[in-house]
Amino acid sequence: MTVAEITPTQPAAQPAGASVTHLVSGIIDDAQTLLKQQVEMLKSEVREDFKRSKRAAEFGSLGIVLLTVGFLGLVTALAYLLHERYQFAMWASWGITGGLFLVAGGILAGISYALLERFNPLPDKTFSALQENLTWNNNPQK
Repeated sequence: MTVAEITPTQPAAQPAGASVTHLVSGIIDDAQTLLKQQVEMLKSEVREDFKRSKRAAEFGSLGIVLLTVGFLGLVTALAYLLHERYQFAMWASWGITGGLFLVAGGILAGISYALLERFNPLPDKTFSALQENLTWNNNPQK
């Protein structure tokens, strides 16, 4: 091995004015790169959330259609059961059946409202990372 291979190379000295300009330029480039990365992360997270929501909506809508058909059959069966078994008038059987399902639907709507109140559609990961980066830029380590 030669002496040149063992000793580390020193960077060439730059004029004082050029190094400050280079430093400021590097900071601006880093800030732009960081901002671009944050925007890409936001886009990616929104796309991922949209795909999940779309898939859930597809299965949910198909499930709702099938549940509706089955539910209507059960409502009809319950009304006829009350009419035949307990000798209620047909209008009373349908009134009792409708009232039961109205109460059940109201309870489920209240639960759904409470769940939607806690739902946050914003991309939390991206905003947390952006906030952390902005905090770091405002309070750099010494």
